[in-house]
Amino acid sequence: MNLQRPCLPSSLIGEAVDYTLRLWDQLVRYTQDGRVEIDNNLVENAIRPTAVGKKNWLFFGSENAGWQSAVLFSILETCRKLEINPQEYLLDVLTRRPNMTNQQIGELTPAKWLQARMKIAC
Repeated sequence: MNLQRPCLPSSLIGEAVDYTLRLWDQLVRYTQDGRVEIDNNLVENAIRPTAVGKKNWLFFGSENAGWQSAVLFSILETCRKLEINPQEYLLDVLTRRPNMTNQQIGELTPAKWLQARMKIAC
């Protein structure tokens, strides 16, 4: 089907239309697969506290501070998502870590930590 363009291809609207048409398959994917969310509000809400404060934290600490804070925020957000008390998790993990080998670190992820806690409770 040959559609007549209502705008010039080089105009801002024309570029927006071309961009949308190039991504059309990705834009309508949620209509074809019920597992795909229509938006990313869950992610946006999860990262909002970090996004709001990032200008405030831009220059704190060392040059590795950004990477370190990203790791810490990821851990804390994972705890929140898994309904783990972050203070309880960090207290346990940080006290056990010095006595563990590098091969055992995988046991300290929030998901594995929660699984171990659930086994102890049963």
